Amino acid sequence: MAQGEVLGFEEYVRTRQDALLRSARRLVPNPVDAQDLLQTALVRTLGRWDGIADKSLADAYLRRVMINTRTEWWRARKLDEVPTEQLPDASVDDGAEQRADRALLMDVLGVLAPKQRSVVVLRHWEQMSTEETAAALGMSAGTVKSTLHRALARLRQELEDRAARSREAEETLARIPSQRNGRHDERGQERCAA
Repeated sequence: MAQGEVLGFEEYVRTRQDALLRSARRLVPNPVDAQDLLQTALVRTLGRWDGIADKSLADAYLRRVMINTRTEWWRARKLDEVPTEQLPDASVDDGAEQRADRALLMDVLGVLAPKQRSVVVLRHWEQMSTEETAAALGMSAGTVKSTLHRALARLRQELEDRAARSREAEETLARIPSQRNGRHDERGQERCAA
């Protein structure tokens, strides 16, 4: 390749670099991968630069090289799939547990005083710092800390109380004999009707 051709290529890259990088960004979502893609395409194009008779088509040529390079990368990627004789059990998370937790949290927050609820929501839900929470609520940082401490202790106690009541209810239900189509004696065992 002649010195003039190399200089022509360098001038081309300098003037078209931003547009070519935008094209690469459209092909791959990661900005670092887009830069790698453009760099690889430029290296490949440099070797064939003197073969491009109409330099006004250089953009199209380079975009084609980027597309081909991206396709090669895609084909060469390591597959995480491993063939097996049996399919694994598919577990589908429908979000029901998350919604139940959120409903429980909203219900439990109701036991707090409004000031305590505000501090908990701003500190933990909105993830504000102690200072930001204090400024938002018009109180000192120390008051925010002590209020948060008392509120979290109250929430823990409420959750423990509810868990205990739930266990008691389950134990009570377990002691109740199930009703079947037959008669039951005092021990809950079914007697045969003759």
